[in-house]
Amino acid sequence: MPRLPQAPVSCAAAALSVLLCVAAPLHSTAAVPAVAAAADSFSFSGAFVQGGLVRGRAPPATTSLTLDGKPVRLDGDGRFILGFDRDQGSSAILVAQRADGSRATRMLAIAPRSWRIEHVDVARRPGGADPDYQRRRDIELRRIAAARGIGASAAGWAQPFIWPARGRISGLFGSQRVYRGEPAAFHSGLDIAPGAGAAVVAPAEGLVVLAGPPMFSLEGNLVIIDHGMGLNSAFLHLATVDVRAGQRVAQGERIGTVGSTGRATGPHLHWSVKWNDARLDPQAMLAS
Repeated sequence: MPRLPQAPVSCAAAALSVLLCVAAPLHSTAAVPAVAAAADSFSFSGAFVQGGLVRGRAPPATTSLTLDGKPVRLDGDGRFILGFDRDQGSSAILVAQRADGSRATRMLAIAPRSWRIEHVDVARRPGGADPDYQRRRDIELRRIAAARGIGASAAGWAQPFIWPARGRISGLFGSQRVYRGEPAAFHSGLDIAPGAGAAVVAPAEGLVVLAGPPMFSLEGNLVIIDHGMGLNSAFLHLATVDVRAGQRVAQGERIGTVGSTGRATGPHLHWSVKWNDARLDPQAMLAS
């Protein structure tokens, strides 16, 4: 993993909850590997940990699957993925409904992460957004939500992810600032600073569901790739966008270049990952 920099590049809090602050890395002691179960039960690979992603296979003849009562997608072979939000509680319930009417239930223990919380002895700036700006922002947020709700058919979710860019890490997932007891939004992605103009590639295959123009007020040039099964990646502050909405991209295919568009203090890539509504740590998905 690249070394943490002395002077980080920051990005602003946004719909994607962008706020720079250095976070604690994913400790191997917090990761609890799942053990393959018997043939008539669930099997898993991955770690049940806050911000983590687990791949699994349902029991034979499973017709539907839920996690804490919410539906989980299954492919034709009974495979699925589970993502756990940065603020996920200590447990979750996975239930498989079988064709014969029976159910298989698994109680999942979710290991906590130790996030870097920075206490700042200043008050947050008062005041809200200008009404005209807020109207524009609401349109942008609806556009982002619509893109993430497309639900593309893609197989990238099953691939070990690769780095979308290589460079120094200027912000890690999950960190947060607290201003005199008032918490700000936590940093919801990974910031990579390889230098302006560096290539950005797809970390896994998928369908481009959003690509500028126009630019977004906070995210700048934004690309979102749907990797299938509810898993998607967003790439912020791009200088250039080399793909279009509706285009299928292969793992490693160029999608744009690093920039500082939108609300950013310097050129860097902010990469965030979501599974449905869960905000995940991109580094937890990387192959190396």
